[in-house]
Amino acid sequence: MISDKMRPLVENNSAIRAMFEEGKKLAALYGRENVYDFSLGNPNVPAPLAVNKAIIDILNEEESTLVHGYMSNAGYEDVRDAIAQSLNRRFGTGFRLENILMTVGAASGMNVIFKTILNPGDEVVVFAPYFMEYGSYVRNYDGVLSIVPPDTKTFQPDLKEFELRITNKTKAVIINSPNNPSGVIYSSETLESIARIMKEKEKEYGKSIVLISDEPYRELAYDGAKVPYVTPFYHNTIVCYSYSKSLSLPGERIGYLVIPDEMDDFQELSAAASIANRVLGCVNAPSLMQRVIMRCVDEQVDLESYNRNRELLYGHLTEYGFECIKPEGAFYLFVKTPVDDKEFCQFCKEHRVLMVPGSSFACPSYVRIAYCVSYDQILRSLPVFEKIAAAYGLGKKKEEDR
Repeated sequence: MISDKMRPLVENNSAIRAMFEEGKKLAALYGRENVYDFSLGNPNVPAPLAVNKAIIDILNEEESTLVHGYMSNAGYEDVRDAIAQSLNRRFGTGFRLENILMTVGAASGMNVIFKTILNPGDEVVVFAPYFMEYGSYVRNYDGVLSIVPPDTKTFQPDLKEFELRITNKTKAVIINSPNNPSGVIYSSETLESIARIMKEKEKEYGKSIVLISDEPYRELAYDGAKVPYVTPFYHNTIVCYSYSKSLSLPGERIGYLVIPDEMDDFQELSAAASIANRVLGCVNAPSLMQRVIMRCVDEQVDLESYNRNRELLYGHLTEYGFECIKPEGAFYLFVKTPVDDKEFCQFCKEHRVLMVPGSSFACPSYVRIAYCVSYDQILRSLPVFEKIAAAYGLGKKKEEDR
């Protein structure tokens, strides 16, 4: 019954979701407190109180037919204007409401853009490690994913390899900073280099190449780190944003696209994206949540809770002998494995510790550990991590290295 295009997706279901489902089964068998699930990037920090208040106030104060009704496919004009003005205050940009398109989260936003710009056979370049669903989104529209291998020393983009992978078939490039799964923030110097290479390739091939900046973790940056805003670096940039992490609203599916005036064929592109929003079946982003965002556009979650988790887990895992760069943003550790990453995940699962193999992010020999869990879960998991490290002799190797 199912289509040929869906069959491989069913057979290769998301490793993240599969591990999440495994965690629920183990919790039922052994008790939730005895299972250490670090698989899913599901925020454990509550949404700001302002979000709950906004929902109540909207239902009490705003006209029901407005709150729950249809609007333009691009979203409510006042909501889009509020977002544009917030971005302008924060980043010195000059956006208008016409530059904002409300979407059903960042995932839907990326599908809207790919629906808008991709022809069959067009290539989309991505830097490993990358969020695995990018490949599915690109293949939805018969595009081809071109993967730049990872630089596992820094996890910054390998620019030499990047330049080699841009061809006359390249239609778009995806960047994700702070990065899922590495937690790395792309520096201004890196963005300048990416922009320079893309401008040169546009000139060489005589065509437009779109830079898509996927930014669900923009607000999650630690130790005073700054996440550069991408649109000033390159004219053909589209920003995909989600409030799933910044406001802890992953299940509400609310986000937006930024399509700047500077983009080639701006009017036609933005009109087509708005239509794509409709024909993909979204029609428009959730109406109530749009109204909420307008009132909470500058709110943020309690970042210190994530930072405490980061410091605790990173400090102890490196003490036990695991190798990992300290993440600058997001809420993941990307840890080097002593053996094959899938084999390591299986061994950890036997100790009721769940994580995602790095091969799912096109970066084998690593695992992703999501620390957006309770502080107590991390504390309870530490003796188990120490036991796992000892089983592979990691602590002993670290002492020998000293």
